[in-house]
Parts: sequence; C-alpha cells; structure tokens
Amino acid sequence: MASRSWQTLLLNALRFEAGWLLCVVGGSGVAALAGGGLLAWHLWRCALSGEWRFIAGFALLGLVIDGGLHLLGGFDFNGQTLVLGLLPLWLWMLWPLFATLVYHSLAWLWRYPLIAALCGAVSGPLSYYGGALLSEVSLAAWLLPVQSLIWAVLCGGISLYYLRISKRHTQ
Repeated sequence: MASRSWQTLLLNALRFEAGWLLCVVGGSGVAALAGGGLLAWHLWRCALSGEWRFIAGFALLGLVIDGGLHLLGGFDFNGQTLVLGLLPLWLWMLWPLFATLVYHSLAWLWRYPLIAALCGAVSGPLSYYGGALLSEVSLAAWLLPVQSLIWAVLCGGISLYYLRISKRHTQ
C-alpha cells in the first residue's frame, strides 16, 4: 500500500472522529449532511482506486450486523426514525465513516492480526457505549460483550484481508 505523510493520516483520523461526534450528537439529519459530506470528500480527495467498493460493502455489513442486533433487542432507539426499520441513519453512517480509516490511518494496524482483533474487541464496544450515552439509546446488557466479539472478528478479518492484498501488490 502507498505510504502517506503522518499529517495526511492524522487528518484522516480527525475527520472520522469529527464525523463520529457529529453523527452521534447531531442525529440523523446532521449525519446525512456531515457524514455524507465527509464521505464525499474522502472519495474525491483521499480514496484509493476502488476503495469505494470497500466502503459501500462495509456500509451494507453495518446494516446487516447492527440491524440484526436491533431486531434481536440489542438496541432501543427510543422512537428515532429507522432506515429500513433497522437503524437510525446516524448509526448506520458510522460504518462507512469507519471504513475510510482502513486503508489510511489504520493501515499500520492490519499488519498485526492479534493486536487488530484486540483493538476491535476493546474500541468497538467503547464506541457503542459512548454513542449510546450521547444519543439516548438504550443497550441490552448482552450487547457490549457481543459487540466485543463482533469487532474482534471484524478487525481480525480486515487484518487478514489487508495482509493478503498487500502481498498481492508486492509480488
């Protein structure tokens, strides 16, 4: 993968963090504008060739995973409008925003599958917990442990995928 300056990687991470906060605190209307704008900016100025496919796939994966967890009673969105009856737009937008980090500011992490899985197991549930506190979403008692497992598998899987495509590009 192409190397990038630390300033570019820092800006990528800061754009995600700003997007996360705007989506969680601002709700779905803000998520549509801010999240959509940040995604458009990333695709226009930062994305690697074909990265849009990964981002779109990750958005779909988020709808399936978090939507499924909602259907199982993991989330109570307290009357918020839901996309396809599954998730509020603001929560769904976090998935493609996270995907903008994968080939950029988090690229270093994917070289270490066990560390990537551990980071996912810790940071994933913390993100959901913080988001729930800021957005008045109720979480079932079982949800955070399940999110820990899901994000450990996701980040470990991203790591293995990243290592595979990195080897293909260096051969």
